[in-house]
Amino acid sequence: MAKDEKEYENRPDNTAFTQQRLPAWQPMLSAGIVIPGFVVIGLAFIGIGIALFVTSQNIQVLELDYTGEENNSPCFKCSDPDVKNCQCELPFTISTLIEGPVFFYYGLSNYFQNHRKYGVSRDDEQLFGDLDNFKSPSDTCAPYENDGSGKPIVPCGAVANSMFNDTFTLYQVVNGKNKLVPLDGKGIAWWTDYNIKYRNPSVTPLKNAFDGTVKPIFWSKPAYELDTTDAANNGFLNQDFLVWMRRAALPDFRKLYRRITEGDYASGLPAGDYILKIAYNYPVLSFDGRKKVVFSNVSWMGGKNEFLGIAYLVVGSLCIVMSVVMLIVYAKFKFPEED
Repeated sequence: MAKDEKEYENRPDNTAFTQQRLPAWQPMLSAGIVIPGFVVIGLAFIGIGIALFVTSQNIQVLELDYTGEENNSPCFKCSDPDVKNCQCELPFTISTLIEGPVFFYYGLSNYFQNHRKYGVSRDDEQLFGDLDNFKSPSDTCAPYENDGSGKPIVPCGAVANSMFNDTFTLYQVVNGKNKLVPLDGKGIAWWTDYNIKYRNPSVTPLKNAFDGTVKPIFWSKPAYELDTTDAANNGFLNQDFLVWMRRAALPDFRKLYRRITEGDYASGLPAGDYILKIAYNYPVLSFDGRKKVVFSNVSWMGGKNEFLGIAYLVVGSLCIVMSVVMLIVYAKFKFPEED
């Protein structure tokens, strides 16, 4: 008796679930189900693909390279790394209205922000406003942890140190005069970055929190002076800083610089002549990179992306082709239902 109890003490309960007696359904796939199913799926994918592709084609994009590597480039003089505080003007013409709202991006190529050692070169606690990490940055920031004299760098790390620092001013040429196009830089960063991931120290004025620290080596001004026109847009909550700190996944990328949504340009950029004045600071030729600016509008599917529509069309077409092949095979061989 004791032996029987020992054998059965680990036996599962006699229920439908533990004894695997739950009702189940298994589809019986036949030609009459599979072939129409492939046709329906193929037609659905083709319809979605056409909608995505047409929508993408209707998005207007204007790209302007200003690397300055070519001798005839307006920014050729600024591409010399020995030239400091250089400015250049990039004239261009818009043939038709770029409907608003217009998004203004800067783009970099051959720039690997996804490199592992580059990506971890930051101090998240410091960027969250922890004053202890202001005085003693994380070792992950090396070699941009301290300056030559041993003072801590804030913000530290390779990502912050390499922040994009070209600036742009856009003008429309109207009757021979330059008319300033207002650029809106508010709210261009991710909501989670601005409200959750990054914080400024609870010190007033903000400048006092940076006492005893130094700015990143390649920065022209400290973090608390990034925006002299808006005190709230400084420190680790600066919109341009937040946009840069969200690293790109691919070596060729673009990041949002400004929106064009105000004044006479709320409905878009009208056809005409324009001048983009560039404060050229960011070197890219040393790593065979290139720089560009992009003006674009968006749609319900986001920015211009032809790949997604083409992918749907290809998959849908393959489904239709496969359904035709299966129909021919079925008509020729007429497999019995039980097979």
